[in-house]
Amino acid sequence: MTTLTMKEEKRIEVIQRVFRGELTVVEAGMVIGVSERQCYRIKARVTKRGAKGVVHGNRGRPCKRKIKEKEVKRVVELAKGKYRGFNDRHLTEKLAEQEELEISREAVRQILRCAGIASPRKRRANKHRSRRERRAAEGMMLQVDGSPHDWLEGRGPSLCLIGAIDDATGKVLGAFFASAESSWAYFRLFSEIFKKQGLPQSVYADRHSIFWTDREPTIEEQLKNQRPTTEVGRGLEELGVTLIPAGSPQAKGRIERLWGTLQDRLVSELRLTGAKTEAQAQVALERHLPEHNRHFSKPAAQSKPAWRKASSIQIEQALCFKQKRTVAKDHTVTFEGTLFQIPKQSPFRSYANKRVDVHVLLDGAVEFFYQKEKIARFDSKTTHRIGLYRTIGKREGFRYGPLSALSTKTLELSP
Repeated sequence: MTTLTMKEEKRIEVIQRVFRGELTVVEAGMVIGVSERQCYRIKARVTKRGAKGVVHGNRGRPCKRKIKEKEVKRVVELAKGKYRGFNDRHLTEKLAEQEELEISREAVRQILRCAGIASPRKRRANKHRSRRERRAAEGMMLQVDGSPHDWLEGRGPSLCLIGAIDDATGKVLGAFFASAESSWAYFRLFSEIFKKQGLPQSVYADRHSIFWTDREPTIEEQLKNQRPTTEVGRGLEELGVTLIPAGSPQAKGRIERLWGTLQDRLVSELRLTGAKTEAQAQVALERHLPEHNRHFSKPAAQSKPAWRKASSIQIEQALCFKQKRTVAKDHTVTFEGTLFQIPKQSPFRSYANKRVDVHVLLDGAVEFFYQKEKIARFDSKTTHRIGLYRTIGKREGFRYGPLSALSTKTLELSP
């Protein structure tokens, strides 16, 4: 005997009232929410089959779209093995791309939950915050940050992912792994993006000491009415890029959500490739980013980008470390424990006792300037040979690695 649902009981009652002449077919259709033609069909079925006429014909039949038990078992095995830790959406994409299993995300979710496999991402309760609209065009604002995380899940060294995302499109414009957040790392990030895309109007960053300093201004800064800046802040200022401080992690939510996505998807990809070193992780990252941008970026409200053009020389001269030194009477400059011999340019011109600017470029080269004129350059091969390493990036971004026993050697320009 077929058991009727409440909906079906209502239908049989309404159709019986039609038989008794209490309702017309049009009125009955309006009561049960079907068209006049469909109501005539139901009436005909009830006349022929009785109460079973209101029961849907597919009841009790297996669904033609039901996933086969063999495929369900395979999804569970892959989720527990090869794709362990992948979220539901990411797993659905991998099943379609790599395993040729075309299953909807909702079906995958139901299969995993029924198998006792919980989602790797825990969702927090929503909090009310005022929404900030995206910038209108690409290049108006970059959000930058670093994400220290166990990216290799114990298979290799601890790494920090340094990256930048465009605020208008959500496109990741640059990212690489480093041992830690440092001024050098952000100089490298900005240099790669600025040379490829151009200069943005602004950069949105947290209040890390790499970007901001609370020190008192020097006498020279007070005379010039300048606020104290870090090396990174000074470099962006020289390029005309506005540095905007974020009041909280939620304020730069675009890149914070990026870290959440990458700490889920990228970690799974690194596990899948078996990456164990920084170089292997970087290869996997560069392969993953185009796919990430294809899935998560969106067109800007304005099609015309807002990047500003700048030459490579301008970028290199701004995004470097700068300090001042005094030239000794023998035309040498002591810098980071090393004597640099300034070459003689004219018998009538001397730089003794002059204050010169020392620039350490990203490739390790050291240049000396007097009143914006370059008076000497020592290439990276020379500086690396004596052990003058890249900055590690403390508060002012100027702590160098260990100098070798050659630290007292005088360097002269190669002929």
